[in-house]
Amino acid sequence: MDKIVDARGLSCPQPVILTKKAMEGENGDLLTTIVDQTMALENVSKLASSQGYDYEVEEKDNAYYIHMSRTDEINIEKGHSTEDIAVLVSSRLFGQGNEELGQILMNSFLYTLNEMEENITHLLFMNSGIYLTVEGSPVIVHIKALESKGVEILSCGTCLDFYGLKEKLAVGKVTNMYTAMEVLCKASKTISV
Repeated sequence: MDKIVDARGLSCPQPVILTKKAMEGENGDLLTTIVDQTMALENVSKLASSQGYDYEVEEKDNAYYIHMSRTDEINIEKGHSTEDIAVLVSSRLFGQGNEELGQILMNSFLYTLNEMEENITHLLFMNSGIYLTVEGSPVIVHIKALESKGVEILSCGTCLDFYGLKEKLAVGKVTNMYTAMEVLCKASKTISV
């Protein structure tokens, strides 16, 4: 039976995440993802190649139908890393440049982090990154979801004091620089944004 992922109207990274989830349950039948943006077409096609799928693209009704089937000659390893990963978030924006884009990318980053199967153990928030862990944060739902999965959420106490937000902390615990450095130094891998 063919499996269909209808990702029309969804922005990056949702089409890729939905397709990846469908691949995990796929048993050799044809998998088709439908997208309506060229960027989603490119990203899902790259995912298909990286996961050992042959694919064809059919364009119809203002959408792209990416028909995928697993090839026999590529062995795909399932599962996730056994190494612990700590993530340092030092800004409320992802990257530098346009503020609106930085907010969109940070939301997308935390959403994607939630959907991945990697062994994220800690999220550390420093400097203006602490704005993401306080009341009114536009991404609090993603951070709380990570916490519910066992990820330890730590916000810099000095930073919370500096911005006058210690009483508004809405997720996780207050930490200090020593503990933050200890977590980062002991982690097998670190990611900094």
